[in-house]
Amino acid sequence: MILKPIIPDLSIYPAELRSFISGAKLYDSSSSKETQVIFIEKGRGYFLKSAAKGALEREAQMTRCFHSKGLSAEVLYYLSKERDWLLTEKISGEDCTAEKYLAKPERLADTLAECLAMLHAMDFSDCPVPNHTKDYLVKAQQNKSAGVFNKRPMPDELSYKSKEEAWSVVEAQGHLLKTDTFLHGDYCLPNIILEDWNFRGFIDVADAGMGDRHADIFWATWSLFFYLKTDQYRKRFIDAYGREKVNEDMLRVIAAAEVFG
Repeated sequence: MILKPIIPDLSIYPAELRSFISGAKLYDSSSSKETQVIFIEKGRGYFLKSAAKGALEREAQMTRCFHSKGLSAEVLYYLSKERDWLLTEKISGEDCTAEKYLAKPERLADTLAECLAMLHAMDFSDCPVPNHTKDYLVKAQQNKSAGVFNKRPMPDELSYKSKEEAWSVVEAQGHLLKTDTFLHGDYCLPNIILEDWNFRGFIDVADAGMGDRHADIFWATWSLFFYLKTDQYRKRFIDAYGREKVNEDMLRVIAAAEVFG
């Protein structure tokens, strides 16, 4: 996580949040233009997100859901005014991009798999997003129509040479994706918090909901590939997660849909 110090200006924050910011050191840790993320160094620490009005509603909803299961931080405030504001506690520990975790890739792959298997085995019959799969496929269709073609690096087995090739897979097999598992939705190394290799929580759960387990498995293995610069740990991850629960053909369907993500 890259932290850039910023000068506090209380006047730009809603009144409800100023007591958390007053007297604290602030650091910008944003990774996108759409959402600003500020780390508030005060007490045990807080994270404050700000985005366009309505943009953080689902994340607030899903973070509360995760927190109720002991899987994420507590939402202290969600405010939707001229902009959205989401204030959460900091989870103790470091995300999985910390060097001490990347330095032990076999253990990291096993730990990521164990955390995901734990999440996928939980009862989320009360999930507030009951059909993430439908939303996922609708978004892929909309992005295809808008001309989106995401050329992120992919392992050879999961890459597509053109958007036409990728869409033919989505069209033919997208209907096979299930809606039977509670997903993180963006299961990547930066979104899993460990403390000395012990699981502490998930963050950035805006895309969570009931869907197909292969979406999380895809992002876990892609994230290992991206941060470790090799695809050699994908097999190990799948074995640790439970190979009998994984259909690698469905990983190619997810990879095809993500061309339009």
